Amino acid sequence: MNKTEKQKMLAGELYRPGDPELQADAAANKAWLARYNAALAAPVVERHALLSAHFGRVGIGAVIRPPFFCDYGYNIRLGDEVFLNFNCVILDVVEVTIGDRTQIGPATQIYAADHPRDAETRRTGLEFGRPVRIGSDVWIGGGAIILPGITIGDGAMIGAGSVVTRDVAAGQTVAGNPARPRK
Repeated sequence: MNKTEKQKMLAGELYRPGDPELQADAAANKAWLARYNAALAAPVVERHALLSAHFGRVGIGAVIRPPFFCDYGYNIRLGDEVFLNFNCVILDVVEVTIGDRTQIGPATQIYAADHPRDAETRRTGLEFGRPVRIGSDVWIGGGAIILPGITIGDGAMIGAGSVVTRDVAAGQTVAGNPARPRK
């Protein structure tokens, strides 16, 4: 049985992002983003309802301050009491999971979208994704970038402006570009 491009995308396989089904999903997400980002002055409970209707999971008390940007929304799973500050970006072509009580600073970018490393395959326009998993009680400073396929363990801290290129162990503090362990 042949997989659809969406099924390939969700499985982390090479897929064509220009596929009509994926383009329709992206268009619906853009319309949702316009509504969500226009709700900055709305009560938190209204924004939570918008998130819950669009994301894969939204825990109790989860907050994302607009403006916010993502590819699809349905691949994002937020635990209870998660907080994302203004101007965060999540490229969610595959699952992005953020655990309970994790706090994410402004302008943080989380990339699950990835591209082939060889130029010949890139020329075909194919892409793929690698899931990002962020544990509970994590603190991520503003302007951090989390690359595709990264896992950040419970209780870890990511310094502001860091570029996380490798998994971060539970309880570990990392900072810099590339992010390296700190004491």
